[in-house]
Amino acid sequence: MFIDGYEEGDFMSTIYKKADSKAKVLTLYDQQIEKLNISYNDIYVDTSYGNTHLIETGNMDGKPLLLFHGGNSTTAYNLLALKFLLKDFHIYGVDTIGHPGKSAEVSLSAKNYDYGKWANLVIEALGYERIACFGTSFGAGVLAKTMCVSPEKIEKAVLLVPSGIKNAPAYKSMSMMFPMIMYWVTGDEKWLIKCILPMAIHEDNIDDDTFQTVKSSIDNVKIKSGMPSDVNPDDIKKCKAPTLVMAAEKDCLFPANLVIPQAESIISNCTTYLLEGRGHMSHLTLGEKEMIIEFLNK
Repeated sequence: MFIDGYEEGDFMSTIYKKADSKAKVLTLYDQQIEKLNISYNDIYVDTSYGNTHLIETGNMDGKPLLLFHGGNSTTAYNLLALKFLLKDFHIYGVDTIGHPGKSAEVSLSAKNYDYGKWANLVIEALGYERIACFGTSFGAGVLAKTMCVSPEKIEKAVLLVPSGIKNAPAYKSMSMMFPMIMYWVTGDEKWLIKCILPMAIHEDNIDDDTFQTVKSSIDNVKIKSGMPSDVNPDDIKKCKAPTLVMAAEKDCLFPANLVIPQAESIISNCTTYLLEGRGHMSHLTLGEKEMIIEFLNK
């Protein structure tokens, strides 16, 4: 959900900084999965872009729902953030290819539709003709691009603080760079907090799982600073699936004042919702969680 983006040309190189970095990331990954205290299956599917890992969990009798996590993050963290979905839905949480986790270390370009093509292949490999999807931040950009390249595969879509609709100019996120550099230089976690704050707005939005996930990525992963580019309006209009777009008022990356009007203009069957007073990182209210569940279950 943070510092989203990609590194072009990483097809053959590791996304990790040191020899033990991947092991450290996966240790946190497994710890966060265990915190959920749920049964789950590890699934691996082959795509032409590389092997892809998913966590299958939730209500196996419920409606299938494919989850895409934020950039430089993992499905393990995403499931903790979206735990409210587990009771109602048959969840497939996919580790985005080229990001920390258990999928192939192949970073695709976020400027074109490669991530959408990859997601389409994942849906096909799972055996679904159509499936409901939920994407957060970078993952919402992946979902938006999937809506462009394979609109027939999307049954419903939820885009939470989405990239790929109307991104803010890059300079809006520059306030995170100096604190990140200072954290790299000093190792002082106060700088890491300052790096996160432009997205979180308030420190109480930085819970332990969020902090540890950000810290793990910054310490161990070659951070990706780009983000999925805005989709072509003519392409996404082809997707007729009911779509819920939730954008945050104070989001420095994908602000609601840009995202909501654009979404209403280019998405054919669109409902929008303003996360008032919140930034890119925030907690959904009980009412907002219930709204999402009701939307997906209609």
